[in-house]
Amino acid sequence: MSLRRTKVVAALAGVALLAAGLTACSSERETTPEETSGSGGAAVAGGELIGIAMPTKSLERWNKDGAHLEELLEDAGYETTLQYADNKVDQQITQIQNMINLDPAVLVIASIDGTALGPVLQQAADAGIKIVAYDRLINETENVDYYATFDNYKVGQLQGEFIVDALDLDNAAGPFNLEPFAGSPDDNNAKFFFSGAWDVLSPYVESGKLVVPSGKAPASNDDWASIGIQGWLSDTAQSEMQNRLNSFYGSDKVDVVLSPNDSLALGIEQALESSGYAVGTDWPIVTGQDADQANVVNMLAGRQSMTVWKDTRTLGDQVATMVDQIVKGETVTVNDEETYDNGVKVVPTYLLPPQVVTADTVQSALVDSGFYKASDLGL
Repeated sequence: MSLRRTKVVAALAGVALLAAGLTACSSERETTPEETSGSGGAAVAGGELIGIAMPTKSLERWNKDGAHLEELLEDAGYETTLQYADNKVDQQITQIQNMINLDPAVLVIASIDGTALGPVLQQAADAGIKIVAYDRLINETENVDYYATFDNYKVGQLQGEFIVDALDLDNAAGPFNLEPFAGSPDDNNAKFFFSGAWDVLSPYVESGKLVVPSGKAPASNDDWASIGIQGWLSDTAQSEMQNRLNSFYGSDKVDVVLSPNDSLALGIEQALESSGYAVGTDWPIVTGQDADQANVVNMLAGRQSMTVWKDTRTLGDQVATMVDQIVKGETVTVNDEETYDNGVKVVPTYLLPPQVVTADTVQSALVDSGFYKASDLGL
């Protein structure tokens, strides 16, 4: 018997208990994909199960994303099963298979490898389960129904434009030493981040206003993965930055580092500190993304110049709305049906706007909005 039918039976049998106020329950696990990870307790009358697959708990943002979306869906009367895959593709596939066995109405998936899920999503499609790609596009499969994300090309544009303005590249003589980084090669979003930034910065590289002493300047946007940091790991970014500083910088100093997100920025900043760079004297411009707590603290301390904030609460809000529309058979709200081609189909997408946050706007953007408490940031 499917879980949906089981829930109906349970609801009829337990109507007295439900009237007394039982609500939806959820489960959340990270490291035991072998176990069947369903939701426990009685179902809300008329409720549906929604599976949520997140990539890892090792990055702050995914913890927040998963918890927020889970809360929204439960408040709307859905059961949920929330899984974190520890950045392991096989583990995420197993977790999705386990969810399919529970017969959910919808699966929301933030993929680890956007090209690895084709077979398991075919299983989901065969079972009549709808798929919403969360923040990361799932590629090379027709079995992804909707996509919700931020304007990831715009994220990179904002980083590039910040660098242009901070160095006054249109007026300053230069040249300035730039070290560019890109995100994880298996993350589809990483190419959009880099392309947005490189489309802004590459004319200055070509003119000689920006120079890349390490030689790690991709010839085109299509070569972005050559400088990608697998898994978005801070330690890997730290080692890479340390190698560049040791190998290509003597008396010269790096003036600016294009970091696509805050996780890489943390590692880059640690390498700079260990190489003797000091805030207020020769600390370079460092970009970032996600407004992670440690990076916001670093911005306030002068160790990071900016971050592009994607208020993931709004992403969770939008995905919860889309899930509800799917389950109710309503028209699903999207605002882009042209941009996101996954190699098989153009996936109907809802894009949300990102924004730049600097030390000067931490209070107004992050604290006043309730994203952080002032005490979280030492304010």
